[in-house]
Amino acid sequence: MINVALLGIIRRWYIRDHISIREIASRLDISRNTVRRYIRLDAIEPASPARHSPSSLDEFAPRLSAWLSAESIKSRKQRRTLKQMFLDLKELGYEGA
Repeated sequence: MINVALLGIIRRWYIRDHISIREIASRLDISRNTVRRYIRLDAIEPASPARHSPSSLDEFAPRLSAWLSAESIKSRKQRRTLKQMFLDLKELGYEGA
């Protein structure tokens, strides 16, 4: 796993301060191959794959959007509370908390 702080130090020393790979490796007590790999690396920071887990509200999203847009038109006293909307969702089959 790439340590982002270490990557920043290596790149700064090599690019800005013009310190040799051998000197960087000895200062940080790591392999020259590791220093070389970090310098050649294109990514500024490690990229982790974005996870998309489906929400339990996905099937109710269109209905919720319609409810919220309808409620936004009404005056504050005439609007349904979130608790009332939650109870309506429960009646429609929502099983979340």
